[in-house]
Amino acid sequence: MAAEVTITQFDQGARGEYHAKVEGSDVIGRLTYSQQGDIITADHTLVPPEIGGRGVAAKLVEALIADARKMGYKIVPQCSYIEAAFRRNPDWADLRA
Repeated sequence: MAAEVTITQFDQGARGEYHAKVEGSDVIGRLTYSQQGDIITADHTLVPPEIGGRGVAAKLVEALIADARKMGYKIVPQCSYIEAAFRRNPDWADLRA
């Protein structure tokens, strides 16, 4: 059975992060961003090797996408992983800034 992954957003105004906590591990995966108005620049996705290979980065990006869609924000995928995720998911094209 796959380990449970919990995503939490820490919004600090102009900057923020999504954290991924994997059940049974103290290590945190992170997606960092900056925000100006309704534009979010997603700059880094960081998943330590201890929790790698479990879809943690994908879950972080999915949380960002869901929130952007809900709030009406556009995303600048500055991070190469997020850019690749946009290419793999053409239905996200409307969210690209």
